[in-house]
Amino acid sequence: MAYDESLAGTIRQALAGRDGVTEKKMFGGLCFLLNGNMLCGVYRAGGMYRVGKAQAGAALALPHVRPMEMTGRPMPGLVDVDAEAFTDPALRDRLMAMALDFVAPMPPK
Repeated sequence: MAYDESLAGTIRQALAGRDGVTEKKMFGGLCFLLNGNMLCGVYRAGGMYRVGKAQAGAALALPHVRPMEMTGRPMPGLVDVDAEAFTDPALRDRLMAMALDFVAPMPPK
């Protein structure tokens, strides 16, 4: 399963200049990690953000966001976004802020 390189570029740009960011091919797509902890990623024609269980409800209330599932199993704390979410800078920034709020305090791996 390939991912959309332009969506990956959008995330790269949002994370440019932030220390501790790496990329890793995972789940048939490309994940972005912060200090070794999964932050967000792209796959197929969309992406995902790791917002944590406490912020999941707020994230799911946003447009173009739905619960994340892999192989038919729910992935609590992760949200799935369609490609349209990447066209709205305010929405992208909000989701990234939620993901950073959750992942940044985690100890490095």
